[in-house]
Amino acid sequence: MDDFWERSKAPGFTPVPRVKPEESPGTPLEKAPDPELGHGIIDPRRYFSREFMQLEWQRMWTKVWLLGGREVDIPEAGDYLVTEIGPESILIVRQRDGSVRAFYNVCQHRGNRIRGCGIGTTGESLSFKCPYHHWEYELDGSYRRIPDIDTFPQGKPAHALTEIRCDTWGGFVWYTLNESPPPLLEYLEPLPRHLEPYNMHKMVQTRDITVEWDCNWKTSVDAFNETYHVQGIHPQLLWYLHDLDVQIDCYGRHNRYLIPFATLSPRVRKPPSIPEPIKTIMKAAGMDPADYDKPIGEIRRDVQRHKRAYGASQGKDYSRLNDDQLTDDFHYLIFPNLSLNVHADDFWIFRQRPHPLDPDRMFYDIMTFELVPDGKEWPERAEHKRWKHGDKTIGLVLDQDAENLPGVQAGMHSKGFKGLWIGAQELRIRHFHKVLDDYVYGPQGKPAGAL
Repeated sequence: MDDFWERSKAPGFTPVPRVKPEESPGTPLEKAPDPELGHGIIDPRRYFSREFMQLEWQRMWTKVWLLGGREVDIPEAGDYLVTEIGPESILIVRQRDGSVRAFYNVCQHRGNRIRGCGIGTTGESLSFKCPYHHWEYELDGSYRRIPDIDTFPQGKPAHALTEIRCDTWGGFVWYTLNESPPPLLEYLEPLPRHLEPYNMHKMVQTRDITVEWDCNWKTSVDAFNETYHVQGIHPQLLWYLHDLDVQIDCYGRHNRYLIPFATLSPRVRKPPSIPEPIKTIMKAAGMDPADYDKPIGEIRRDVQRHKRAYGASQGKDYSRLNDDQLTDDFHYLIFPNLSLNVHADDFWIFRQRPHPLDPDRMFYDIMTFELVPDGKEWPERAEHKRWKHGDKTIGLVLDQDAENLPGVQAGMHSKGFKGLWIGAQELRIRHFHKVLDDYVYGPQGKPAGAL
């Protein structure tokens, strides 16, 4: 497949200058070969079928590594966080020796959830007490105390809290329901090398939001896995990004695209002055747009040069990033449900989680982080907030996606819709569904996109 999808034939198309792969100090820039995935339609029933939802749970969600939370949120022994995936609730706990362990968040007495979702601490007790009958557990999941144990002639259950595998990477805690998983770094390959040059450990969380959306989790993953929809849903973004000059790379389970920022899409006419979104990028870098008298087409490179020259004096270490990373959006999908917009000064994580009962609903987690310059005091992390779509705004761009996706989900049910007709700009969607099929049906199972 042509890297540019024959885009060079489009009127007004001019590729942006990019850093050569051999000049990148850390994050690989080489274009990965496009996989041969065919051109068949993707069966829409996988977006609403309860049968497929069950297969996903049994064969995929219980086999993969999943993001649990941030290490910095549980710094001391007894600190914990609770996260949910499908019908399961997971308790992640900092141990006395500084390690982290994870357990199913369920009391062995009557099945009560021991803690609710969110971040907390056990305090001085360094134990978990079920609020129902006060069965008490140590940080390592063993029993500490069962009230009136002598009234149980059968004794206590043989197993206390059921432990699951967890590990850490990138400042985050990851967990898996798989009893025999591959090592975390092997599962994430090759993305750790891509993401390690960023200063994620120096970033504070600025948003922590969960919104319930009326669509399947895959409907949302698809929407954040391509730039083709920008000209339809987000036309305002065309004034500061080049939505046609996009490099797509597929790596085993995961994939990415690289999209230039601080430039214009060829879909829009060249404006007489610098567009406001590009001015915002310039100001964030410490440049004054009023003093800029060069063509708009040179702004992206000049922003990169300015940040390279003055970043250190601003307390920002860009030494392990290439110049394109100082402006552009490096967007990764960590299979199955993490979309990462990674930038030099911030990164965003969008996590799509399935509803435990309804394939037409999902939970959308928004986690944003901003770089704290060296020498500056760290602000408090954002508090977690939760609501249903429509109750509050989540920002213009995400509101546009949220407004659109219920209509997409409803259309999946229509007898008049035969399946997803995927183009070259949507290669990441086809790749995502192929990986999903490999879990659900096996590599030699049904073709990509089948139910």
